[in-house]
Amino acid sequence: MKKENLIFGIYPVIEALKSETDLDKVYIQKGIENPKIDSIVKQIESLNITINFVPIEKLDRLTRSNHQGIVAITSPIAFHSLETIVEEVLASNTLPLFLVLDQISDVRNFGAILRTAECTGVHAVIVQKKGGAPVSGDTVKASAGAIFNIPICKVDHIKDAIFYLQGSGIRTIAATEKTKNSIYTTNLNQGIAIIMGSEGKGVSNSVLNLVDEKAALPLLGEINSLNVSVASGVFLYETVRQRTQ
Repeated sequence: MKKENLIFGIYPVIEALKSETDLDKVYIQKGIENPKIDSIVKQIESLNITINFVPIEKLDRLTRSNHQGIVAITSPIAFHSLETIVEEVLASNTLPLFLVLDQISDVRNFGAILRTAECTGVHAVIVQKKGGAPVSGDTVKASAGAIFNIPICKVDHIKDAIFYLQGSGIRTIAATEKTKNSIYTTNLNQGIAIIMGSEGKGVSNSVLNLVDEKAALPLLGEINSLNVSVASGVFLYETVRQRTQ
């Protein structure tokens, strides 16, 4: 593990959290009793960052220094500004294609979606800062490295991102079974942002109320939903099909 990916010691980790440094995971010494570390744990849990409680020997191997019982590993990528990416795409005179993930929580699904998004020319993937799958080493593996080739934008709230995209002339289309409109009769050959929902609940109702259009995949079997990474692939490749006809 690269030294520059590590932040260790109570106060350095506190400062990293204050500055909103993106953390992959945090290792904490098993059995340690320290009120400051207890406070850090509560904050980290609220941010959906993975915590591993490990023997002190693990921390000693990672840092070879005074870690004070806590070591954080930073995110493997840098995040992008949504506003900057949108402006660049609009200035390039290409048809915008964005993918918005509404609370996708499974790292393997997230990685698989990133891989497909990169292969289909998505300009950026938009995620919410809290509540979704972390951008971690596991995400890198699941994406087969595609995560390094596609911008990821973190926003405070998905709804704010949708408002901004709409204000920029980009049509928002939610993938949901709560519509009779089929993906195959939906015009994807325009500037669009596709919104995919979480594994359990789909696109949230508050988001569905904001989008310009809803589209569904036909389901001909007994099961009433697809895995979100599979559904994302179908939506994205139908977009490719329409745009390359």
